[in-house]
Amino acid sequence: MTPEEKRALWKAEEASAEMIGWDFSHLDGRLIEKTLPWDYKAKVLDFLKPESHVLDMGTGGGEFLLSLRHPFRQTSVTEGWGPNFELCKKKLEPLGITVRQSFDNEPIPYGDAEFDIVLNHYESYDINEVRRVLKPGGYFITQQVGGSNGLALRKFFGDGGLDMPDFNLENEVPRFQKAGFSINYKNQFYGDDKYLDTGAFVWYMKVIPWEFPDFSVDKEFEKLLKLDALCEKQGYIPHTQHRFIIIARKRK
Repeated sequence: MTPEEKRALWKAEEASAEMIGWDFSHLDGRLIEKTLPWDYKAKVLDFLKPESHVLDMGTGGGEFLLSLRHPFRQTSVTEGWGPNFELCKKKLEPLGITVRQSFDNEPIPYGDAEFDIVLNHYESYDINEVRRVLKPGGYFITQQVGGSNGLALRKFFGDGGLDMPDFNLENEVPRFQKAGFSINYKNQFYGDDKYLDTGAFVWYMKVIPWEFPDFSVDKEFEKLLKLDALCEKQGYIPHTQHRFIIIARKRK
């Protein structure tokens, strides 16, 4: 395949990179991910009771939330991105789930001590705001993308995004404790993932602009050719996965 044929192929991936909800099925069969040593859903279900009032922060399209099968009238969500917020209004509100739009650096749009459990799966958070909306004794369950995620590739493309090198379990746990939480469970994982073709990684870079801001195939074409040569040589593009989970209880 000539360089210009590769450019056309990658630009087609770039054009198709649209995320509605939180759906990475486009990468099925094109990405080999290491399995986390914990199961986020199982951890949530360990704490979820039928009577719990639950908030899911940054719910995306509500995919994970609905899989919990929790009573809708006791369930609330936030979502910041416009298309996903509109999707939640159409998809979740008719079920009886409360939907409110929420943006970074703004208060969570719910009242004090309103929830037994606050869930957060890859969404940013203000730990003091989380504490405010939790009932005394309530739980915050969060799984996060750590600051070392994809670090080598981000540096290769300029490292313009996800500028949080110290965002990790070691630094977050003391912040939680200082804010009035006790830690029920914590874990962290670094794994070596493999993108099996360059187009798959192009798609990934376009749908997560907070890690690769201003990326475009034309702008980074020469670097993509170098990455593609590596992929052809060893059969994959290496990508470091960094995840951590914290389950914290608001002290009474």
